Amino acid sequence: MSEGMDDKQQRSRRPGGRSARVGAAVHQAVTDLVGERGYSGFTVSEVAARAGVADTTVYRRWGSLEELLADVTLTRLNTRSPMPDTGSLAGDLHTYAAQVAREITGPDGLTVLRLTVALSGTGEQGLRARDDFLADRARRLQSMLDRARDRGEQPLDALTFLDHVMAPMYIRVLFDVGPLTAEYVDGLVDRLLAGPPRAVTEPGITEPKR
Repeated sequence: MSEGMDDKQQRSRRPGGRSARVGAAVHQAVTDLVGERGYSGFTVSEVAARAGVADTTVYRRWGSLEELLADVTLTRLNTRSPMPDTGSLAGDLHTYAAQVAREITGPDGLTVLRLTVALSGTGEQGLRARDDFLADRARRLQSMLDRARDRGEQPLDALTFLDHVMAPMYIRVLFDVGPLTAEYVDGLVDRLLAGPPRAVTEPGITEPKR
């Protein structure tokens, strides 16, 4: 193959390679800045400077800081561990809960959780992104629970799992109220499998009489 053809092929590959590098650098810059300063504690210019790119590059690709934050959050969340298929409901739930615990206590776990919560305040685009992600996670979780039902195991709905396993883990990490030990995470799943408390869904709940 000629040297000219090699040069042409290299030039044709550069845009995609550079685009991926720019995207990764900008995403990492956002993650680092959120970890250091919290959500909305920085500007596009600071993200660009941290990533080593021009402001115009960020605006051209993402349009605004809000859209960039949504993209970072969804990218991080959608690259998480796949839904397990161990052959039993107990095995699936224990494995999945342990995966989530590792993810949210990892190097960027708290930052990603904060970004996920912050999507609600980033306008219509952020709300759509948040809702799309939640719907996708619910479908994936329900598919795991449906497999258990098809095997003849006791049915369980996705919201019950979220209420009794996921929510306590998120609260512990977001508010730093306790470690996510393996024993704690397994205990959440074990109590759910033993029979979760019945949810109160009726309207008009009042405080108990004093």
